[in-house]
Amino acid sequence: MDSQAFRKHGTEMVEYICKYMETLKDRRVTPSVEPGYLRHLIPSEAPYEPEEWGRIMQDVEDKIMPGVTHWQHPRFHAYFPAGNAYESILGDMLGDGIGCIGFSWAASPACTELETIVLDWLGKAIGLPDHFLALKEGSTGGGVIQTSASECVLVSMLAARAQALKRLMAKHPNSEESHLLCKLIAYCSKEAHSCVEKAAMISFVKLRILEPDENASLRGRILAEAMEEDEQQGLVPFFVSTTLGTTGSCAFDSLEEIGKEIQRFPCIWLHVDAAYAGNSFICPELKPLLKGIEYADSFNTNPNKWLLTNFDCSTLWVRDRIRLTSALVVDPLYLKHCYDDAAIDYRHWGVPLSRRFRSLKLWFVLRSYGISGLQNYIRRHIELAKRFEQHVLKDKRFEICNQVKLGLVCFRLKGNDKLNEKLLSTINESGKLHMVPASVNDKYIIRFCAVAQNASEDDIDYAWETIVDFANELLEKEQHDELSEIINRKKEDTLAKKRSFFVRMVSDPKIYNPAINKAGTPNMSLDVTSPVVGNSRNPIIRTQASTDRNTWISWPLAFLFNSNNDEGGAKSNVSLRFRHLDTNVRPTSSSRRNSGATSSPSPDNELGFINLKKSPIRQSTSPSPRKSH
Repeated sequence: MDSQAFRKHGTEMVEYICKYMETLKDRRVTPSVEPGYLRHLIPSEAPYEPEEWGRIMQDVEDKIMPGVTHWQHPRFHAYFPAGNAYESILGDMLGDGIGCIGFSWAASPACTELETIVLDWLGKAIGLPDHFLALKEGSTGGGVIQTSASECVLVSMLAARAQALKRLMAKHPNSEESHLLCKLIAYCSKEAHSCVEKAAMISFVKLRILEPDENASLRGRILAEAMEEDEQQGLVPFFVSTTLGTTGSCAFDSLEEIGKEIQRFPCIWLHVDAAYAGNSFICPELKPLLKGIEYADSFNTNPNKWLLTNFDCSTLWVRDRIRLTSALVVDPLYLKHCYDDAAIDYRHWGVPLSRRFRSLKLWFVLRSYGISGLQNYIRRHIELAKRFEQHVLKDKRFEICNQVKLGLVCFRLKGNDKLNEKLLSTINESGKLHMVPASVNDKYIIRFCAVAQNASEDDIDYAWETIVDFANELLEKEQHDELSEIINRKKEDTLAKKRSFFVRMVSDPKIYNPAINKAGTPNMSLDVTSPVVGNSRNPIIRTQASTDRNTWISWPLAFLFNSNNDEGGAKSNVSLRFRHLDTNVRPTSSSRRNSGATSSPSPDNELGFINLKKSPIRQSTSPSPRKSH
C-alpha cells in the first residue's frame, strides 16, 4: 500500500468507524458465539500470496464483528467506561504514524517531554500535591504513562520492596537477601483489585487481605492492628495498597485514617489505586474524596476509563522518582546517551523497555475538551447513575447495595443469590443489555455503570424497563415453581402417609384412622371358646374386655361391628361369614357405648357381645342347603 492507496483506504476506514459508531444501537450488545467460532472461519495458515484490501475488510464485517462485544454500545453497562473519543483515536493514529519507540529522551525527545508535561497538567487538575509534579520547583516526583493500573501497582510494590530490603540489609548486613525477603508483608482490603494479589505473587512477598467495614471501606484501625500483630510475629510491613473507587462497588478506603496510622511504622510505602474514580477528582465538588492524598507515596488513575482516552493510558505519579527508578534501573551501554543526568528516561519507570507515543492522544483530549468539557462529561454520567438509583429505590422488590457517589450503581433483587444470578444471566443471554456481577458484603450483586460517552436518560430508562421485564418473568416463574414444588411435596407426603397406613394400620389403627376412634374398638379375648351364656339355639359368647391384652388382628372386625351401631344409626342385621370359621356372625349392640369420638375407647369393665350362629352340619350322604338364622 503506497501513500495514495493509504489515503484512499484511510478515508474508507474513517468512514467505516463513523458508521460503526452511529449504528451501534442496531447491533446486539454481546456476541452470540461459542468459544472457537473463529478458527472455523479463518484458514489455519497465513496466506502465501497477498490478498485484496476489499476482501480483508469484508471479512472484518462478516467474521470479526459477529464476535465483538461492543463496549461503546448504549446498552453496555458492564465494568467501567472505555474511552474512545474521536480526538483520542486521531492521537493514536498520529502516534502510530510517527512510529517512534520512546524508551529514552534521546530515542525521541518530544515523546518523553510531552508525557512529562501532560502528566503535570492532569496531576494539577486532579489536585495532587506539588511533590507529585515533575516540573514543580524542588519536587523529586513526577508522572508516567503505564499500560494499566495493574502495572502501576506492580512497579510501586517493586519499588517499595527494594526500599525495604535496602533498609533491612543495612540493619542485618550478614543476612541473605532471600531470608529478609520472606519477612516482608504487604496489605490491602478484600475489596482491592486482584492485581494487588498478582503483584505480590510476582514480587515473592506475603500479602495480608483485610476485612473492610459495612461500606466496603478499609479503616485505619483495622490496618494498624494487623500490622502490629505481624510485627510481633517477626514480619516486616512494607507496602499498603488502598483503593479510591473499588471495582466491585466504587467504595472508598479511609485514606486519611490509614495515612495517619502508618506514620507509626517505619518505611511503609502507601499506594493509592484510583483507576476509575481518580478521573472524577478534576471536579471541585468531588475533591473531598481525595482527602489524605498527602500521605501517599504513589497514585494512579486511568484516563482510558473516564477521560475519553483510548486504552492503553494508565497514569502513575510518585512522590520520589529516585526510589522508583533505583528499583528498576538497568543501564547497558547501548542505551546510554549524553543527557542521562539532565533528562528523564522513562525506560527506568516501568517493566517494558519499548514505549509508544501515548501522550499524544491524552494531549489531544485535554486540549479539545478542556477541563470544563471533561467535568461536564463526568457530571453527566453521575446524573444518569443517580437516575437509575431512583428507579431502583421506587421498586420495593429491589435494593441498592452501595453508596452511589459516582457513575456505578450496585443493586439486587431482594432474595437469595441464586435468584439474582438467574436474573443477570437471563438478561445477558438476551443480548438486550450487558452487566456484570460482584460480591459486596458476601452478597451477589449486579453492577450497573453509566458507560457510553453519549449516554442519555432514554438509555437509562430503557435499561431499567428491560431489567423489570425480566424480573417480572423470573419472579412469576419462581412463584409457579414454588407452588408446583409445594403441590408435589404434598402429593409425596400423602402417598407416604397412605403407604404408612397400609403397613401400620394393623398395629395401631386408632392413630391412623379417626373413624376407628369414633366407632370404638372393643378388646376381644383371643379365646374363641369362651363360656357360653344361655341355652338358646343362638348362643351368645361373652368375652371379658381385657386391659392388658390388646388384639392386633381382630380390630377390623370390631370396627365393622361397632360402625354399624353408631348413635342414631340403624342396627345392622347383615350376617358375616368367614372361611376360617364355619360360623356366621351378626353384631349385637353393646350395653353401653364409648363416649368421645376422638378419644381412644376405654373397654374397662365392658362386655362385648357377639352372636355366633352355627351353620347346619353338612351331611355326607344327603347334602342340604345352608340356612341362616
